[in-house]
Amino acid sequence: MSETQIFKFSLEDCIDLARYPVDRLETAAGQQLVATCRRQLAGDGCVVLKDFVLPSMLERLEAETERLSPNAHINETETNPYNSAADPGLPPAHPKNRFDDRTNGFVAGDRIAPDTIVRTIYHDAAFKAFIAAVVGEPEIHEFADPLADLVINVLKEGRQHPWHFDSNDFIVSMQTRKPLAGGIFQYAPGIRGPQGENFEGVQRILDGDHTALKMLELSPGDLQIFFGRNSLHRVSPVEGERERHTVIFAYAREPGFIGRPERARAIFGRMAPIHEEMLKKDVVRTDSLAD
Repeated sequence: MSETQIFKFSLEDCIDLARYPVDRLETAAGQQLVATCRRQLAGDGCVVLKDFVLPSMLERLEAETERLSPNAHINETETNPYNSAADPGLPPAHPKNRFDDRTNGFVAGDRIAPDTIVRTIYHDAAFKAFIAAVVGEPEIHEFADPLADLVINVLKEGRQHPWHFDSNDFIVSMQTRKPLAGGIFQYAPGIRGPQGENFEGVQRILDGDHTALKMLELSPGDLQIFFGRNSLHRVSPVEGERERHTVIFAYAREPGFIGRPERARAIFGRMAPIHEEMLKKDVVRTDSLAD
């Protein structure tokens, strides 16, 4: 989708720019905001900007994802923290052989219209410049993947997103609907990284030792920036009939990023033509971490 497309909303319509001057990064207030976010990210790999969306837009924001949530593809499956197959050469208690139910659903990006609040924010040049500054990149790029560029994560009653690591280095998300109870974001900051996988630390969490965990109870309109490739994390089961909705804004360090075809099929229940083309190519990750 072209970045020059005219949207129904502007960034000023959607975001509390007085509190969060993402459109004025050259000012002292803008530089202070970026510096504060970067300190928090350096500390535990996560920063939350409370009430990022204007209060006057929250009802409409929730209505957007509520209207789209029936389009979510729910793939009830079991997964380990690495979204990989089991390794029969390892003990049963090893994290690669520890599987749990993944019962969340995803609304694909091609279901989300351009005249929505979430697409307005996603495509905005000032917002992208802010995210790039926070994660320490000269610039970031929208996914070229038509399914995974902007998605809605839907969790119904009793459903969860189990312990996992993300495939991409950083995640930008915004909760738009809060459940009655449950649906808590839990994470172990920087539990793995260039130093190695730290399977022992991961196994302790899977065994129930949660002393290293941090927890976030997010609210609609909160923006979260998270280094999820190195931080084990999950969303606990939702309690009650009210669904939990979260929008994920997908960006990459390099232009042209497209998700793996097998992941598209698993997450969205289908592939786009561009994924069909990828099946003919070999794709190799640029780091050595397990996926």
